[in-house]
Amino acid sequence: MQRLNDLLKYGRFSIGLKRFLREKVTLEEAREDIRKRLQERESNFLRVAEKGIFGYSKSPYLPLLKRAGCEFGDLRDSVQRRGLEFSLRELREAGVCFTFEQFKGREPVECDGKTYYLTSRDFDNPFLRQSYYGTTGGSTGTAARVAFDLESMTAQASQNLISGAAHGTIGMPRGIWRGILPNSLGVGGLLGGAKVGNVPLRWFTPLLREDRRPSLKYRLANDWIIRLGRFYGEPFPSPEPVRLDEAVVIARWVAQTVKERGSCHMSAFASMSLRIAIAAIDEGIDLTGAVLAGGGEPPTETKANTIRKSGARYRAGYSFSEVGAVGRACVNPIDCNDQHFMKDHLALLQFPRQVPGTDIEVQAFNFTTLLATAKKILLNVEIDDYGTVETRSCGCPMEEYGFTEHIRNIRSFRKLTGEGMSLVGSEMETILYKTLPERYGGSALDYQLVEEEDELGFTKLSIHISPRLKIESEDAVINTILDGLGKESESADGARAMWKQAKTLRVKRSDPIWTTRGKLLPLHLIKLKPNRSKSDDASLGKES
Repeated sequence: MQRLNDLLKYGRFSIGLKRFLREKVTLEEAREDIRKRLQERESNFLRVAEKGIFGYSKSPYLPLLKRAGCEFGDLRDSVQRRGLEFSLRELREAGVCFTFEQFKGREPVECDGKTYYLTSRDFDNPFLRQSYYGTTGGSTGTAARVAFDLESMTAQASQNLISGAAHGTIGMPRGIWRGILPNSLGVGGLLGGAKVGNVPLRWFTPLLREDRRPSLKYRLANDWIIRLGRFYGEPFPSPEPVRLDEAVVIARWVAQTVKERGSCHMSAFASMSLRIAIAAIDEGIDLTGAVLAGGGEPPTETKANTIRKSGARYRAGYSFSEVGAVGRACVNPIDCNDQHFMKDHLALLQFPRQVPGTDIEVQAFNFTTLLATAKKILLNVEIDDYGTVETRSCGCPMEEYGFTEHIRNIRSFRKLTGEGMSLVGSEMETILYKTLPERYGGSALDYQLVEEEDELGFTKLSIHISPRLKIESEDAVINTILDGLGKESESADGARAMWKQAKTLRVKRSDPIWTTRGKLLPLHLIKLKPNRSKSDDASLGKES
């Protein structure tokens, strides 16, 4: 039955792709689309709420709304009289919300005396024509299926174009250093580029078959999409394996492309862009005229400065698979991760959240999707991120559309990130609490994972192990952790492969770090000084 469903989805995708590729989105159309979305935020949200939540009997939000005594008429009246954000905050305070762990199906939901689990699939937009499936880029437990609908990608194309116009990157020759399915970023880069008439010239992929071997279904799907795009007239490139320690290959191609065509835009995770820049510096390659775009992990001034030393410009981004772009880089930033919040398709609330296992409180991000083309329907869904949200004038072209809200100092209070692959606390805690003590002795108090930056700017995950424990081989500890990740899910296996190749994990023989309040955090986040601010001191950074 599942195989038949997959065939039907791929069939619908094949039919829809021809029209998707034929009908390009122009800059003028994108500008008009964005202006219209911003003008109609409230009506767009109410349209989704009426059909996708109140009109869908399986919506996970219905029990919470019923408990809060909220019917659609109540919500519509509140939004029309008091505004969208006010109404969302009122719902949030009434308990209409989900944590990130509940959204991912790792923690139970309790409502009216009932306890139950949801899955990420329960939040799928029920009225999307789901075409093909990928998985989220990071290691987040059970691989969350994310529906990629061509209508959703069309909506994102407008954001890509206006951001590209602001940064002067429209029409630049492009390359991508992305994974293959089930990691969806590579295929997404091809389709997104085709929609705006700028297919990547080269597709480099960091993971080889010896690193991980995706299922036959994904291997066939990846090849099939490339061949189908070519059949419809798009010059889709095939993925070319380039390992992380071979970044000089990409640096040379970027420099040659700039020389021949005047510019080049390369998309990769932040640490991978850093590898390209370092390789260029070491080889004496000038990347002036190139743009290295990064995401997947918070950039730091060390990363950004090194990239600039290569001659390239750096362009950060903030997104997650379930909704797409959350922020687009400001042209006149006040720090290296200053983003314009994309309120044309999202609403954002900050709400106090106690970090699990501590008495530390952060202002967590809670997101709501506004468009009918959204892959997931989110209503006050908390993501394990927090940061500074402010309204200010910056003189950036994005401001002219009405994107006056900025997000910066973006950090996670529970996830750890390296090489663009995110690891959620609940998954690693099993390894720290159970696997390592059973294998090497001691208790959960003797192990801790710490995210920190090395002298070159690469994000490392250090396993702090108490010196009182006898560990004969540090490499064996790292392999134990990697093996554990490889057994969790396809997404976790992708993180394992990337971290093994990048040597992201390292062992430190030191006692785990205790906070000033006498708490031991199994996953301890070291606050990075270049991005430190008063808001950081008021949250998790104060404990570091």
